[in-house]
Amino acid sequence: MRLRNWIAVLVSVLLLAGAGVAGILVNRSTVQAVEKVHRTDTTALGDNNAELTGQLQYYSTVELGKIGALIASAGATTPAQAKAALMAAAKKTNTFQYGLLITDANRNVLLASSDSARPATDDVGWQRMWAQLETAAGNTSETDDYGFSNVMQVAGGDAAKPASYVAAVAVPFKRNGVLAGYLIGLNHISSTSLQGYMRELKSDYHRTTIVDTSGRVGAASLDEVLGTTVNPEILRSRSGTSAFVEYLEGEEKMIAVVIDIDHSGWYYVRTQTKASFDGVVYNRSQTLNLTLLAMLVIGVVGITLLGYRTQITRRRADERFQALFQHAPDLVSVLDGQGRIIFSSPSTTSILGFPSGSLAGHSVFDVVHNEDQPQMREQLFALLADPAGVMRLQCRVRTADGQFRWFDFTASNQMANPSLNGVVINARDISENRAFQERLEHEAQHDPLTGLPNRRRMTDKLHSTLRADAVAVLFVDLNGFKPVNDRHGHEIGDELLRQVADRLSACVRTEDVLSRVGGDEFVILMPGTVAPDDAIAMAGRVRYVLELPFRIDGHEIGIGASVGVHLAPAATDPDEALRAADHAMYEIKHSTRIPEGVTVRVGRHRAAD
Repeated sequence: MRLRNWIAVLVSVLLLAGAGVAGILVNRSTVQAVEKVHRTDTTALGDNNAELTGQLQYYSTVELGKIGALIASAGATTPAQAKAALMAAAKKTNTFQYGLLITDANRNVLLASSDSARPATDDVGWQRMWAQLETAAGNTSETDDYGFSNVMQVAGGDAAKPASYVAAVAVPFKRNGVLAGYLIGLNHISSTSLQGYMRELKSDYHRTTIVDTSGRVGAASLDEVLGTTVNPEILRSRSGTSAFVEYLEGEEKMIAVVIDIDHSGWYYVRTQTKASFDGVVYNRSQTLNLTLLAMLVIGVVGITLLGYRTQITRRRADERFQALFQHAPDLVSVLDGQGRIIFSSPSTTSILGFPSGSLAGHSVFDVVHNEDQPQMREQLFALLADPAGVMRLQCRVRTADGQFRWFDFTASNQMANPSLNGVVINARDISENRAFQERLEHEAQHDPLTGLPNRRRMTDKLHSTLRADAVAVLFVDLNGFKPVNDRHGHEIGDELLRQVADRLSACVRTEDVLSRVGGDEFVILMPGTVAPDDAIAMAGRVRYVLELPFRIDGHEIGIGASVGVHLAPAATDPDEALRAADHAMYEIKHSTRIPEGVTVRVGRHRAAD
């Protein structure tokens, strides 16, 4: 009996030891899988925010270029006129609210839109901008012809007059192909659109900052850190375009993800404590290891405690698995090999509105938009074929009320992991970020005053249509618009342009494209039009509606329009077609007698007035 008891004790110890080793290995594998998904998701979020930041900074260079074109078109001939044009341009921009500067080719300031304090000329922050411009000077790509400074202090520094921080953007301008100087825009970093976006990322668990190449904060989720310098280890220890950096802040262990930002060369940095980044995963892992060791000790009391301890282990394992997903802010799901949902986190209820556990057993494709299903099926099957694969894609997911929201999916193949035996998916709602990105793309291709497509959008449409179809191009120039501006002011002029856009929009067909390509110039594209009578009829409608009086702010305003018509057959050079319509418009605009009964031929232009 005594020998049998020892054998039972030995068997208990061996079984518990085996279970303990297996539990530790499973726990380690699960922690590694969750950490991999977590780091991938954190990097994906950082890449997205860094891309948005780069787009905002790039659009500031586009706006600065437009300001330079406006100033050049003002035709100033004296310093006073040039300064007035610069001040007028500064009042119209929300991006460079701190002011505009014009320098000569040697970087000496010639004009400033205001007398506000500026960074010292020997401030090291300028060096980054000038170096970037010098590099761009040898680059054949005109899209890179700009420079961004680092954050610079302009005044103050004591209690009576606190410090103010600005950043500069510069673009060169040339005369007769030779560098003549630079147009510089200064923005107050605390009131930029980028800072407004950063405030929306404020969180109790992490801090989001945009830092320049010296480590000084140019935008942050907390206003009080603007102008300060991040821990030097963050930039010193990084490598590559994105990296996780661990460092000490006092006695606290910290971790930061650092991502390069295109265009400016600045960095996106998201920092938080190592404990909050790791979350409960590592704490539960240590608890499991201690529990298994305790079970090994308890195993000596006999075989009767083995079953009891086994049940405790299983229950704690279930609790640990639930704890991983109970408080996850994103959707976490596990799919089997056929795409059926094995597990979905409780956040499914708060984010999508489905009752907890109601999606179990359903195919994931039941909640994916029909247009996104082919792409997701292809990538999911490719992921299942790769035992260590990880995939990322964006698609639309249906909510309980039938609406669709955009999500960013990160999936990891854990079919070989016995504790999961499926595909682990972490999905983050990116509907707001995607809407913001689409809004930026829309603004880049549309006229801000009238809302019509701009020259870039019109040119793209003309190029794509002429590849396979004929297009009638109507170039519309308003007659008498400049006197309206001179007599009534630019606000009345702007309202007149908006009303002109409304009238022209009512004239065109559904398939036609109406765009504003200049101050008082509009272009109408009529795809598929080969009959001259159709184009002439459209020109007649345009002239008729624009000759009707406009009522604006108590004024009755009358204008007219000159319309150049060109019928471009398929495969015509788009630039040549546009020039032909423009030439036709100018021909009639400057003629003293309007010819009548002129036949419009394919590939030739005519004027209509």
